Amino acid sequence: MRRIIIIALLMLLTAVRTFTQTVQLSDVEKGYLKKAYRYDKNGWTFVHIEGAPYERGFQRGYLTAVEIADFRSAVAHSEWYEYAREWQFWVRAADSLFKNKVSEEYVREMQGIADGASRAGKNMSYEDILFLNGLEDVLWYWWPIQKEQADKVPKQAGGCSAFIANGKMTADGRIVLAHNTWTGYQFAKGLIVDLVPEHGHRILMQSYGPSLYSVSDFFITDAGLVGAETTIGGFEGYDSAGLPVFERARRAMQYAGTIDEWAKILVDSNNGAYANSWLLGDLNTNEIARLELGLKHHSLERTADGYFTGSNITTNIELLRDETSALIDDIRTGPVARRVRWNQLMKQYAGRIDAETAKKLLADHYDCYLESETPDLRTICGHGESDNGYFPAFPGTVPYGPAGAIDGKVVTSELAGSMRFWAKWGHPCDIEFNAKEFLERHPQFDYLGGYLPDLKSNPWTEFPGVTEK
Repeated sequence: MRRIIIIALLMLLTAVRTFTQTVQLSDVEKGYLKKAYRYDKNGWTFVHIEGAPYERGFQRGYLTAVEIADFRSAVAHSEWYEYAREWQFWVRAADSLFKNKVSEEYVREMQGIADGASRAGKNMSYEDILFLNGLEDVLWYWWPIQKEQADKVPKQAGGCSAFIANGKMTADGRIVLAHNTWTGYQFAKGLIVDLVPEHGHRILMQSYGPSLYSVSDFFITDAGLVGAETTIGGFEGYDSAGLPVFERARRAMQYAGTIDEWAKILVDSNNGAYANSWLLGDLNTNEIARLELGLKHHSLERTADGYFTGSNITTNIELLRDETSALIDDIRTGPVARRVRWNQLMKQYAGRIDAETAKKLLADHYDCYLESETPDLRTICGHGESDNGYFPAFPGTVPYGPAGAIDGKVVTSELAGSMRFWAKWGHPCDIEFNAKEFLERHPQFDYLGGYLPDLKSNPWTEFPGVTEK
């Protein structure tokens, strides 16, 4: 009898699986998808979506359903080991935190993403998508305050390395922006979204899973704005009455026409998450800027002839002292070491910075503390897997943690003018990461088995390709 029941259950599961894979789309849904497309190239997934909020959301969810489901799975698995809380705990928290704080436009878009993914066979709720959009707010800023012993929760370390330059610093006097994303390798997914909304500006951005904004962050808009960010490490503070970062950052990309407008949207109703150094450029004025945004303090610097860098430490002293636990001069730490290295490189390459130079700089492995070429978490191209942690580059980091720079992106004024940029998937330096070999050498991370991908060396690739569709 037990065998018969098992066979019956297997038949039922097979029938359900077959149904989800062969579900018939309505004519309206087919119409949505006629406006959208995706292609995969050199480690990246490129997706084009357009139209009204729900239809562009449906396109995104349907075309990247597998990637969204994989992202949800990786987050659920990792955060269980990090915080010992089930998925629904975080989903409920996000639903409560963001209630009445998300504009109707983005509610509709997220509902479309959930429905599109579900129609593609990956069951997803609006609440799932809401949490995945607000996970930085929830995990990095809200949760440490909620936990009884908040001082035992490691302060958010951050990641990413970036610079923006113009004027006498660049080869043609125009803007050059470069950025690499740092994250745990279990979250490494290469996604580029080309979004043409019904209202507002076209956005070309790197993104993650179902995120409405870039997250990483790296973006271009047809208003002539380019931008990237690096997280401000050791930040403390959160105002639950403010607007979530995905609402503010997406609205800024979609509706801002100038650096001032962009910064105002980020600052107004700020909740403290995601505390970042935002590097911005305006093609129309050839001006660059750095918005350093905390909760109590923020500053907007700008220049028509110079550079700004980002390495997870703020240069705003009030923000540094009042809102972070970071040290300004300890070169043993990753943020300070990379800040020093960026300044060295800017001086060395002044007047010669172009796209090819920017690609080279993102792959830099000089450790200013060790004074040697040593890929680790103090170098611009970060490698946690080869960092022995003798002195932790970030609070809470562990020896050989599988995290670091997973990509590189470069844009110039010329490229941005036609909504294009260079992207490289994998470490900018071309060192490859083999998950199986890593876990054999470092079995302390065996809980990540099945979630760590290989990071292959891929060529620098221009997106969108001129013949791709």
